[in-house]
Amino acid sequence: MSKTAIFFGTGYEEIEALTVVDILRRAGEEIDMVSITQERSVTSSHGVEVKMDRIFSEVDFDQVDVIVLPGGMPGTKNLEACGALMEQVDAFVKASKTVAAICAAPSILGHRGHLKGKRACSFPKFEDHLEGAQVCQEPAVIDGNIITGRGMGAAVPFGLAILEKLQGKEAAEKMAETIVFKS
Repeated sequence: MSKTAIFFGTGYEEIEALTVVDILRRAGEEIDMVSITQERSVTSSHGVEVKMDRIFSEVDFDQVDVIVLPGGMPGTKNLEACGALMEQVDAFVKASKTVAAICAAPSILGHRGHLKGKRACSFPKFEDHLEGAQVCQEPAVIDGNIITGRGMGAAVPFGLAILEKLQGKEAAEKMAETIVFKS
């Protein structure tokens, strides 16, 4: 089993973040919700406060297989402003470890040059930030070690794409059936 860490900055999009947590936990994956602040709870862009499993300083990145960056505003900007997180994102991409981002958050990967030559998607207003990518209109895209999603309405396909990367297409299809999701 792999370990996934999903990072929460103040102003995250709750559906994009918590859908991934739900799908992966249902599938038996280990997933930690991680605050990039020093607070144990993080407030979403719509005022929903969620208690985290860890704060950033408690994460052992040697034990993490997947980094997930949810969108939302100003959550995406807060994630990108977290230098220590950006160092880990860069290290994961360099090591060909999985990094997943949805909605506005794929812009972070574009700004850092990680989408060059890759297929990727994001919230439509952020497509011009996918520097060097072949921009797609699909709900979720897997290209090598990078997974991107378009937005809140694509949270389930995005979560299923992460599950597919971790456990295979059959596991993702079974989960889709279990949660009554039809693509």
